[in-house]
Amino acid sequence: MVTQYIVRKVVIFYVKRLPLIWIFLLASLRVLAQQDVSFAHYWAMEPSFNPAAVGKESKINITGAYQLSMAGYEQHPRTMNLAADMPFRLLNMTHGVGIQLLNDEIGLFTHKRMALQYALQCRLFGGHLRFGLQAGVLSEGFKGSELDAENSSDPALPTADVNGTAFDFSGGLYYLHRNWYVGVSVLHATAPAVEMGNRSLLQVDRIYYLTAGYTFRLRNPHLAILPSVLAYTDGTSQRADFTARLRYTNDEKMLYGGVGYSPTNSVTAMIGGNFHGVHIGYSYEMYTTGTGIGNGSHELFVGYQTNIDIGPRRRNRHQSVRIL
Repeated sequence: MVTQYIVRKVVIFYVKRLPLIWIFLLASLRVLAQQDVSFAHYWAMEPSFNPAAVGKESKINITGAYQLSMAGYEQHPRTMNLAADMPFRLLNMTHGVGIQLLNDEIGLFTHKRMALQYALQCRLFGGHLRFGLQAGVLSEGFKGSELDAENSSDPALPTADVNGTAFDFSGGLYYLHRNWYVGVSVLHATAPAVEMGNRSLLQVDRIYYLTAGYTFRLRNPHLAILPSVLAYTDGTSQRADFTARLRYTNDEKMLYGGVGYSPTNSVTAMIGGNFHGVHIGYSYEMYTTGTGIGNGSHELFVGYQTNIDIGPRRRNRHQSVRIL
């Protein structure tokens, strides 16, 4: 496709000037094309990759995450995700609704996504099975006006900013049973093609996700170990993140520390807790591909939850803030 040719041209141009970062981007070209980001706090941001997870708790849930990747290099990727979801009852059934906002910048490329989400919950085998749908709009852009190409006469390279939008649909299943959960989902189920300008077309691949987790209660009632995994593939490339956290809770207080490992990609350390009713978490991802210990990915996560009564009396009484 023309857009893929443009990407190759841009990468070749910058490789001559910034070898390390653009060689790394060239190796991650499929990730750029699929326009989905790996967050270290994925376990607290499940609706970002599975719409069936919206409203799974009887709380209003608001989350935000900012990720700065490949720190130390110029034009490093920057990603911001904002989301909110809540449950409600209708016709004696529990439903969930949510909204997702994503802004991703990597070099001269921009990717934005806005989506509305809905989930329906039913009881099954002592747990809860949830079905979720997501509908939204993708916006892709390329800052051609900032491209200082050696051969400006190449007709495949845009000399002005180009943008395009397309509708995007996703779906998922999520099952929660006491101390464990498992979920599967597909993002960009319709594989939308985004027209950028008059001669560029960006094909967004379907991405298949699998997530699971368990809560191990220790003898100390204040401590628990929470292992989890998130794996996904677009049929060509794949990634898996394995995470383990040690969590301390006491009344409204919560602290945690954890580590993560993504085979052939990175090692991650994270820490966080509940401070004055707000969940704040930080992680640092160190790549194992030879980019250097100081050139990893910083991530800041902020979450806020408020209980909401969705019982049979249909009250809407807000209560104290709880932690994630």
